[in-house]
Amino acid sequence: MNAAQQQNHDPAGHGVPDGFELVHADAALLVLAKPAGLLAVPGKGEDKQDCLSARVQASYPDALVVHRLDMATSGLMLMARSISIQRALGALFERREIHKRYVAVVDGRPTAAPGAGPGGWSLIDLPIVVDWPRRPLRIIDAERGKASQTRWRAVAFDAPTHSTRVELEPVTGRSHQLRVHLQALGHPILGDRLYAPEDVQASAPRLLLHACALGLVHPVSGLPLQFNSPAPF
Repeated sequence: MNAAQQQNHDPAGHGVPDGFELVHADAALLVLAKPAGLLAVPGKGEDKQDCLSARVQASYPDALVVHRLDMATSGLMLMARSISIQRALGALFERREIHKRYVAVVDGRPTAAPGAGPGGWSLIDLPIVVDWPRRPLRIIDAERGKASQTRWRAVAFDAPTHSTRVELEPVTGRSHQLRVHLQALGHPILGDRLYAPEDVQASAPRLLLHACALGLVHPVSGLPLQFNSPAPF
């Protein structure tokens, strides 16, 4: 399923509401396509109350947050429609039984680690901790950091821009994990205003990071669900 195919799939009959893109809706859960530049949940201050969850809850008052995407990141996001489903989906995340894949464009040409797995997948295994003097930034810290793993593989190198399209699969779910791990690899994401040097920031009008795939077993029906959203860059 992709976003275009699933946009109007809503057994409750709500259609496609204003203010957000509905990918899938059923009695238990919602799948949304978050645009870049929109908060996933409310922030601190009156100027940070417009967000995807608030827009969704205006049409689906029972919608509950399960996970988040960074404001600068676009792509697929899941919400529950009851506390019991929120808990069930949270448990799936904790057991790493919800599959997420991202696509990004990074500076330079990263090379796969020696002994990369089938399909060219490599693993970044670097612990992450909040950089308290500069929060909300995160840093790699071998002593204080929490275990953090990201699978990645290069898809295509673009010589004129000296950049590479990569696919990413977070094994853990730390805040800013993909951005911090790619910076640590020496290949920050284009347009990353937090972790890239100024020239890499200026090379794209937005953060080139998109949650392109979401897969899970439905917590009620037990059927597999797979959603795909092509990157808009």
